[in-house]
Amino acid sequence: MKRYQDIKDLIGVLRSSELSKQLAIKFDFRDYMIERYLRMFGKDETLEFLNSCSIPLSKSIRCNDLKVECGRLVEAMRKKGFVLTKVKWIPHGYIIEKKPARPSLGATIEYLMGYYYIQGLASMIPAYLLEPAETDFILDMAAAPGGKTTQIGQLMKNRGNILAIEKSKSRARALRENLRRMGIENVVVLRSDVEVVTKLGIQFSKILLDAPCTAEGLIPIKPERRKSRSFDDILYLNKVQTRLIDIASSVLKEGGRLVYSTCSIGVEENEAVIEYAISKYNYKILNFTTFPSSKGIVEYGDVKFSDEIEKCMRFYPHKQGTEGFFICVLEKEEK
Repeated sequence: MKRYQDIKDLIGVLRSSELSKQLAIKFDFRDYMIERYLRMFGKDETLEFLNSCSIPLSKSIRCNDLKVECGRLVEAMRKKGFVLTKVKWIPHGYIIEKKPARPSLGATIEYLMGYYYIQGLASMIPAYLLEPAETDFILDMAAAPGGKTTQIGQLMKNRGNILAIEKSKSRARALRENLRRMGIENVVVLRSDVEVVTKLGIQFSKILLDAPCTAEGLIPIKPERRKSRSFDDILYLNKVQTRLIDIASSVLKEGGRLVYSTCSIGVEENEAVIEYAISKYNYKILNFTTFPSSKGIVEYGDVKFSDEIEKCMRFYPHKQGTEGFFICVLEKEEK
């Protein structure tokens, strides 16, 4: 087994076996995807995962306690025909167990008033792991549409400062609208390429990098993701993700925290990026047991990553009942 050096080391995993070809036809995936899952999980768990991708996930919301007491929200939604169940391991998370024909979850008065944000359960976790304090100056590097940005502002009780970067005009507009709706007042939105932060002369105490990715973890929600991406897309996004790590590392204070997350389950977009980060920069990986996650993948095909990467967190529909998600918490050590 060889130690991981760069993304080229993972291309050998793509040699499709007869089993991966058969499963690709059965489950309507691309066979290169199935081959990667077999390397990640083994046959039995791959079948569990593939079957789980055909089962729709329950909708979930995050209660915005800046605007409403969560118990009041549950009661108000009950009167409209919604049954909400509290998720024990997510402080503000609720599963929608039952919903009426009308109104839809995104058309209630409570939604329009910013009492809740429609958000996947795993997607809520990075903001908690960032542990934002009211004195922090935080950078959100890929902020739109604003689920995590509004959550960080909520946890900071509208104190401290958040700089939210978004290049797209339409997505920046959606971000601003969600900030307004959720009552978040401590965010400055900067519509620009994220590289602009290297020219501002600002050092941030904490950074959230919810990186652009293939969204391979959203297959239970968006079945078209089974065939919408090629391996070339993954290689391209790996370059984007490592570039963003470079930018984050240049503006994070010593002793600061960087939370890296994606809604992808691919090793190429996750462990490979973290290996790059810890080999090039002075980071240590923090270990959290607060959430019921699976461990980071250390061995993949004939490639081995640092043992420290086991401390990263993975979420799957067949294990945690969430969208597929990856999170790693990095701390920049003092030189």
